[in-house]
Amino acid sequence: MIEFKLDPKSGVPFYRQIIDQIRYGIARGSLEVGEQLPTVRALAVQLKVNLNTVNKAYKELEIKKILETQQGSGTFISSLQVKIPEKERQGKLESICDEFTNIASSYGFSIEDLMNELKTRIGR
Repeated sequence: MIEFKLDPKSGVPFYRQIIDQIRYGIARGSLEVGEQLPTVRALAVQLKVNLNTVNKAYKELEIKKILETQQGSGTFISSLQVKIPEKERQGKLESICDEFTNIASSYGFSIEDLMNELKTRIGR
C-alpha cells in the first residue's frame, strides 16, 4: 500500500494528485493487482479532503479500468497494466526538480548544495 500525500502548494487539483499517485504506484509495483484501496470515506478523512474529491479520482480511474469497485467489498486495483509514458515521467521529474530548486534557492541554497546533500543520501 502506498501512503497518499497531497501538496496544496503544487497547483495540481487534489483529485488529480490522487489519480497520479495511484497510477505511479501501480507502474512501479507499490500497488499490486487485486490490492484493496481505502474506502472513499477513509481516504477522504486521512487526507482531510471532501468525499467528492476522492470519489472523483476513483471514478475516473474506474472509467479507465485501472480500478474496479465491487459493491459491498471495496475498490481494488484491476489487472490492467499501467505504463507511464517516458515523456510524462520526464515532465513529472522536471516539475518536481523545479519546485525543489525554487524552494531551496529561496532559502539561499545553491544547486551544488542540493547535489551534495542528495549524494550523501545515496545508500542510506
